[in-house]
Amino acid sequence: MKRAIALLALVLGVGAATAAAAFLGAAGPSTAGASSHREAPLIADDPSADNTDVYAFVSPDKPDTVTIIANYIPFEDPAGGPNYYRFDPSVLYELHVDNNGDARDDVTYQFRFKTTVGNPDTFLYNTGPVTSPTDPDLNVKQTFTVTRVARGSRTVMVSDRPVPPANIGPRSNPTYDAVQGVVDLAGGRKVFAGPRDDPFFVDLGSIFDLLGLRPFNMAHLIPLATEAGQDGVLNYNTHTIAIQVPKTDLLRSPAANGTVGIYASASRPKISILRGDGTIDRNGPFVQVSRLGNPLVNEVIIPIGKKDLWNASEPRNDSDFLARYTSPEVPGLVNLLYPVLPDAPTTDRADLVAVLLTGIPGVNFTGDRKADLLRLNTAIPPTATPNPLGALAG
Repeated sequence: MKRAIALLALVLGVGAATAAAAFLGAAGPSTAGASSHREAPLIADDPSADNTDVYAFVSPDKPDTVTIIANYIPFEDPAGGPNYYRFDPSVLYELHVDNNGDARDDVTYQFRFKTTVGNPDTFLYNTGPVTSPTDPDLNVKQTFTVTRVARGSRTVMVSDRPVPPANIGPRSNPTYDAVQGVVDLAGGRKVFAGPRDDPFFVDLGSIFDLLGLRPFNMAHLIPLATEAGQDGVLNYNTHTIAIQVPKTDLLRSPAANGTVGIYASASRPKISILRGDGTIDRNGPFVQVSRLGNPLVNEVIIPIGKKDLWNASEPRNDSDFLARYTSPEVPGLVNLLYPVLPDAPTTDRADLVAVLLTGIPGVNFTGDRKADLLRLNTAIPPTATPNPLGALAG
């Protein structure tokens, strides 16, 4: 989350610490990654496929492994019954890894889901206290399958494993905290799919109100009283897919370097037919409807008229959007709305191209191919006291 703040600071041309203070008010989650909630017209109407966050890091508990996490479904109310939030069985959820700098998939992890209703003649999600994802009193169950795709070969890592249920309340979930849902696999690998608290922090009520930053309200062209930042996704959930795998599962053999590029996506069948009996027929090839690599790219760099196109396109084609990185809109707006601040550069933003599209030489550079990928240098070991701003902290 703080990496998103740092990147926004970079776009604005202001200090990363200043921007972090403006957005956070108080300390928030320190996980590095990306964020994108309801950022494009089409995906805003399709929350089950809306990729909200991506995180990737060398696992502190197992430094020979990498953990990759992707979240979907923004602004889930945990009490959103009677039809609680769940993964969409018609959506293909994927984690993509590029390990040679060509912005094409070298390793992909595909998550698919199946929903089963035990008793269709009741409106109840559960018919009694639920103590496990396989409890007979859980009426609406989901299972998931994870398939690894690499070098043209498909390997099923796990099949038909239960997804943790919604946390309905103390009567329905008396031991919910004990329901982990993590699947341990051979070789120290782990997978997970299920609801989690949204870890991102963004002051939605202020930032999209003409780029308001509550701690700097008095510096705005339209001044308001100074306030602390507010967490716009506080107490909301998302649905998470996650893997923890050995570094060697992701890297080339032998690896030229330890840096990989990562993004997550969601795809739907090309054709959907609504039947008069309330059913839906879906067929045809999958079409990508959402993707996410670096934080805030489609949110604040890509304009409204191109957002749906960006979601449908592949990272290897991101040079098509290069002008939006080199001459972004946000700095000009900040110059107008915060006249007391030094002017932020509005053109020739090679810094943004490096951070977002190629990686930083000597840190996480993947090559000259420009692609929006979350770059992770797996050769850098985890630390007990990481700087939340990462390489941008200097």
